[in-house]
This record gives sequence, structure tokens and C-alpha cells, in this order.
Amino acid sequence: MGRKSSMRADVVVIGAGVVGASVAFELAKAGYGVVVVDKAAGVGHGSTSASSAVVRFNFSTAAGVDAAWESRACWESWADHLELPAGHDLARYVRTGLAMLDVDLAPRKTYLPLFDAAGIPYEEWDSATLAARVPGIDVGKYWPPKRVDDDAFWKDAEATLGAVYTPDGGYVNDPQLAARNLADAAATRGAEFRLGREVVGIDRGERVTGVRLAGGERLACAIVVNAAGPWSSRVNALAGVGGDFTVGLRPMRQEVHHVPAPEPLRTKGICFADMDLGTYVRPETGGGLLVGGTEPECDPVQWLDDPDALNPNPTQAVFDAQVTRAARRLPELAVPNRARGVAGVYDVADDWTPIYDQSDLPGFYVAIGTSGNQFKNAPVVGRFLAAIVEQVENGRSHDEFPVRFHAPHTGAEIDLAAFSRRRPLNSGSSGTVMG
Repeated sequence: MGRKSSMRADVVVIGAGVVGASVAFELAKAGYGVVVVDKAAGVGHGSTSASSAVVRFNFSTAAGVDAAWESRACWESWADHLELPAGHDLARYVRTGLAMLDVDLAPRKTYLPLFDAAGIPYEEWDSATLAARVPGIDVGKYWPPKRVDDDAFWKDAEATLGAVYTPDGGYVNDPQLAARNLADAAATRGAEFRLGREVVGIDRGERVTGVRLAGGERLACAIVVNAAGPWSSRVNALAGVGGDFTVGLRPMRQEVHHVPAPEPLRTKGICFADMDLGTYVRPETGGGLLVGGTEPECDPVQWLDDPDALNPNPTQAVFDAQVTRAARRLPELAVPNRARGVAGVYDVADDWTPIYDQSDLPGFYVAIGTSGNQFKNAPVVGRFLAAIVEQVENGRSHDEFPVRFHAPHTGAEIDLAAFSRRRPLNSGSSGTVMG
């Protein structure tokens, strides 16, 4: 079939989720002509729409902690970050504070020095303080997580646990709206969004030369950014890149469930991460809670060969497991008979740490492997990619001379080699969505 039409852009961003929209915004601000393509019908309709949008700072690397702390500042000054004309409906950052419950897999000593270096305020809570600050919580230590049909799951705790509380933690109230905000901001800078358009080919010579879409359209360009989420490996294959990656990627299905909050938490909402039982919880508008899982070893992981085969509906078995675990921690939480929630797909890297990098194909860049934990960092991910593109397109290799990103809000110097496609696997990772 011959090409039906052709146009030229400086940059084609593949993926209109929150990361792709942020990349488009920052590159358009830098003066590039940007076209964003996505097979979905709307901005943020993929993995972004299923995000819990929790903003926390607990990561196993300095770069991860610094990125989350800088991004928090962007969320808190969201209107200033976007520079949109007045009148736009904007996503809102809800500052609830977040308690990271103690767990053997990620002890305090592994991340508190990183908090200290970044200047992140925190409080160390013993079990009595945890009980006083989170109404109705059970402070028992149950590690390791167990299946809810295992008799051992119901045994009384023989020890208690505390937590580290970060008062600046919280969540973004509408992740899909946040992606649309970034897309609108990109559009005001000249970016164009082509939705419902599937990428079927990447043209290349000595460098990338264009993107082919289903239906025969071709977008000629000198730069492509792969921000395709769970489809990122497929896009890499179209471009013939990935052979030098030391970090693999796989799509994984995960569910997030919605339940009514127990009475003590309806007026005093707080986010908490409970790897001891294998869940995380955040308040939801209207007196609800969102309950997600942290991939405990006792549960099967739902890897997908094809992200298009996703069942977007919650399943009763996963709902019962995750909500029952949350109810073990919050005894007044009722476990409804009917599953309610959403399912999405994580683009999981081997070490649950993202890849923000150039590739061995000149002009082809990646913002992938976000592993269900990078929504919070979307505002700075766009800036990371813009900094990498600027350096590499000006003739300096990011592989040989990794970009050090200066964070404008916090002053941190973030070594972007931490997100290299060629990095050693992060041995400090929890091996879960917590990163």
C-alpha cells in the first residue's frame, strides 16, 4: 500500500499518557515542533487512567528520591508548572501525608539517609505513635505477606511495627486530568496530538527518519521519543533497538480497588504503604479508599504477552486478597461482596526502576519501564528527556557523559545515569511497585 500522506515534525512522541504529554510539553517549550501519537482515543487513556497517583518519596536510589521530591514541588505549584491561560480545569495535589510502615524488605536505614541528603522532612514513629496518628490501625507485624486462604494469615501478631511519616506526601486527585493538563500545555506551545493512530513502523537509516501510522500516513522526523508504556517493547522492536539494554521490560496487569473508608479515616485521611501485608492505601474523594497491591511473593504475578489483551475489569479473587489484607491492617474496614475498581498495565523494568535515555539508534530516545511508580515523577521526566535530547543532539553522548539535571525547585543535582538502559540492575530495589 502506498503512503496516503506525509508531514514533517522535529519530534514524534509515541504515547499520550502522563509521561508522553510531559515530554511533549518540555520539548515544545524548548522550541521543537512536536507531534504526539497514541493508539488510544484520548490523552491519558492507557496506564495513566488506572494510576493511584500517590506521591511518595521512598525509593532505593538518590536519583529516585530526588526526582520524587522535585516532582512534589511541581504538583504543589501545578498552575505555575503548566503556564496555561486562566480558566483551565486543573488536577489538584492533595497533601495528606504518607506513612511508610516498617518492613524487613525496605528498612528505614536504606532510605532515611537519602531523605536527609534531599532535605525531605519526616517523622519516625514507633508503634504507639502509629496507632495514635492513624485511627483504627492494627500495628501488628505480620511479615512476610501470606495468602488470605492460608491459616497463618489469621494468626495473631507476635510483634509490632512503626512507620516513617512524610508530611508532604499525598496524591493527585485525577491522574487522567493531569495528563490532559500537560497535553493542553504542550498544545499551547504548538504541539499536535494525533489520537486513535497506531504506530506500525519506524523508518531509519543512520538515524531515525520517520514514523509510519496505520492507514499509510508517515510522519517524517529527526527525533522519536518512545513513551508508549506497556507497548514500549513493541515500539523498540519496530525501531530495531534494545539489543544493548541490560534491563528487560515486561507488561504486567495490576488492579486497584475502591472501597468505602472505615469511619475513623473518613475525616482524617492519610496515605500509607504497607509492604508488611502487601498493600498500599490512599484516601479517595467521597469518603472512599483506593487499595492497591505491592506484588507480595505469595501472590501470582499477572504478566501479559500482549497488553492489548488486558481485561480492564477487577476480578473478585484479586479484590478479595488485596482488600482483605487492607482490612487486616484496618479492622473496621468492611470487605464488600462485589469487586469495584480498575485494572491497568505496568511497563515493568527488571529492577522496577525506569529507563530515561538515548538509544543506540541516533535520534531515538526512551522514557519507559515506569513500573507503576512513576506517575508521581511525570513533571520532571519531561525535563529529564528534554535535557538528554538537547545534549545528545548537540553532539555529546549521554552514555559517555551522563546528564546531571539541576532541579529548579529543590536545587538537587540528579545524575540521570541512574536511569540508563545500560545500568547494572538496581540491587537495592524492593522488587515491587515500591521501587
